[in-house]
Amino acid sequence: MSNLDSRPAAGEDPGRDARREEGPTTWRRPMRARDREEEHRASSPLELLFDLCFVVAVAQAAAHLHHALAEGHVGGTVLGYLMVFFAIWWAWMNFTWFASAYDTDDVIYRLLTLLQIAGVLLLAAGVPAAFEERNFATVTAGYVLMRVAMVAQWLRVAREHPEGRRVALRYATAISVLQLGWVGLGFVPEFALQGFLLLATLELLVPWWAEHVGPPTAWHPGHVAERYGLFTLIVLGESVLAATIAVQAAVASGGLSAPLVVTAGGGLVLIFALWWSYFDRPAGEGLRLAPRWVFGWGYGHLLVFACLAAVGAGLQVVAETIGHHTELSERAAALTLAVPVALYLATMGLLHSAINRYRGDQAVIRFTTVAVLIVLVALAVPPLALPTAVDLFGLLAAGLIAVDLISPPWRSG
Repeated sequence: MSNLDSRPAAGEDPGRDARREEGPTTWRRPMRARDREEEHRASSPLELLFDLCFVVAVAQAAAHLHHALAEGHVGGTVLGYLMVFFAIWWAWMNFTWFASAYDTDDVIYRLLTLLQIAGVLLLAAGVPAAFEERNFATVTAGYVLMRVAMVAQWLRVAREHPEGRRVALRYATAISVLQLGWVGLGFVPEFALQGFLLLATLELLVPWWAEHVGPPTAWHPGHVAERYGLFTLIVLGESVLAATIAVQAAVASGGLSAPLVVTAGGGLVLIFALWWSYFDRPAGEGLRLAPRWVFGWGYGHLLVFACLAAVGAGLQVVAETIGHHTELSERAAALTLAVPVALYLATMGLLHSAINRYRGDQAVIRFTTVAVLIVLVALAVPPLALPTAVDLFGLLAAGLIAVDLISPPWRSG
């Protein structure tokens, strides 16, 4: 994460592209801040690999959420899901903003990034134990490995970029101290929840504490917006895959039925509408024009990503409930889908309003209204049939898009 100011950092060479130089990859390039106004700043192949490996952990968390919800375990399951997802999202987000400013693409940078990828795969391997046994040892080990690699990256900045030295050292110090806290928490499992809440809060405060003492980290608005958009697409794709597998399993066990067809159609419309609602307004220009909202926009994506992954789990639960393969009532099954959809829409209304030129609170009102209606539809099951409820979820979300097309909530000019 980085500072709210998007002006060029002191000492930054605006004409220099630190990563894309002629010739093969070298062992080491000086780690200097990249140009915030760099044209054609796109995600690198290494960043795309990074995202794909992180989605492995997302898929693991969503799959275990689905299984636990289908068995009727809600409270502890949702809490465990959010704890695991926080670790995934926070490590991903820190690397994303760092890379936007300091991606040199030399051998050392690549190796440290690959070490972070190894960390998230270790975290993913620990997800089953976290859900089934409340054992977070492997998840913690993977998280700490990712964060230690991040410390090494910041220490490189401190050594090679004098203008950013003070900020980089504060990042490295704070992250290191917090990792000691995460490791120590493993020795007092009776305080796991309290310790998690404290350490997670302190993690969220690190960027503010580190960045306010020096020149801002040179993140690129367009590049950051693209990175978030790509991760959103990958998480949406994981949800589509999860729902498709659930429908296939239902067809294999009981054959193709009218309720299943209706549910699949409604779920598809819903996924399309959620995609549209995210990409309807480009975020890059909004981040450039409203830098004071950068922290809120970046942090708000914890709910965006977590809810989109949970949508896939909800669609699976609904499909299995229609096929009578869960312990849930139809109303409870409807809520497993409605709640993440509603939270996602309410969050998107806030994020769109924060960084785009909307009239008053129109976007917040529209998105929140549809979110409330979706939850009310879920509560109406029964007597409302579950497949019909899913269709209404999709139609309500699509209706929101249609209203925005007919009467845009943003100010012109």
